[in-house]
Amino acid sequence: MENASRKHASVLVDEIVSFLGPGYAETVIDCTLGLGGHSEAILNAFPEIRVLGIDQDQAALKVADGRLSKFGSRFQSFHANFAEISRVVAEAAITDINAIIADLGVSSMQLDDPERGFSFRFDAPLDMRMDPDSGGQTAAELLETLDQDEIANLIYRYGEERKSRRVARLIVKCREKGQPVRTTAELAELVEKAVGRARKDKIHPATRTFQALRIAVNDELDILHTFIQDSVDLLQPEGTLSIITFHSLEDRIVKQAFQKLSGKCFCPPRIPRCMCGAENLVEILTRKPVLPTEAELSDNPRSRSAKLRVCRKIAY
Repeated sequence: MENASRKHASVLVDEIVSFLGPGYAETVIDCTLGLGGHSEAILNAFPEIRVLGIDQDQAALKVADGRLSKFGSRFQSFHANFAEISRVVAEAAITDINAIIADLGVSSMQLDDPERGFSFRFDAPLDMRMDPDSGGQTAAELLETLDQDEIANLIYRYGEERKSRRVARLIVKCREKGQPVRTTAELAELVEKAVGRARKDKIHPATRTFQALRIAVNDELDILHTFIQDSVDLLQPEGTLSIITFHSLEDRIVKQAFQKLSGKCFCPPRIPRCMCGAENLVEILTRKPVLPTEAELSDNPRSRSAKLRVCRKIAY
């Protein structure tokens, strides 16, 4: 476990630091601390800054705490979900928040730990909880309790899997035979049977289904809206919110949330006044998402899906 931080490469680190810019001498909140890569870069780049790190994964927190202990009181960590940022800030009694960052990807440590059940590369219990101590439903339990239509809708909504109904049908059929899907290998084999696989396919056919279950188990998309609004409310004027996403559903939510917070109305044109809650609170600093450089893609292939969007709170 002590070598986990070496194996996991945080993405778009230089870009995150560059959007902080000169003059940051107060507080940055790293809402998805992970193994501490972004926080370490920020603490090194700005000697006067302090970082408050939040993560729901106790194992990751242990690694990050060890990695960042050299910064002493400039770093403080909290065990919480990033959606609980308001509670954590109140508990930490801080008000001078100049920047908030979030990296919504699954860490390499989580993917490479067979016991966590995130990856079909290992045969393991189908868990997928970011916080195994949360007491929440595992992916296997979810597949045992939802009906066929609910499973199909989940896989289609969160995984954009066109053959979601075929996948759901096979899952329920196994369940009815008294053989519920409980391991990553069982699910991967079932999805491959339902979806099919051509030799030219570079991505495993189970990828979208695994993504969908992970999102559902951790309620990732629904809490993202709340997180963005709370973060902007907590920022000092001129403070920045930076979010890294790894798939189109997340990126779409971040893009539209930033647009609405910058004053863009999403109401139908015939409505006489805005009803969608658009407010002119932020300036969008990234007209298009920032992508990894060719050098980063070469060094870290897992960064290929990463997109960074940044907004700055307007000072009135």
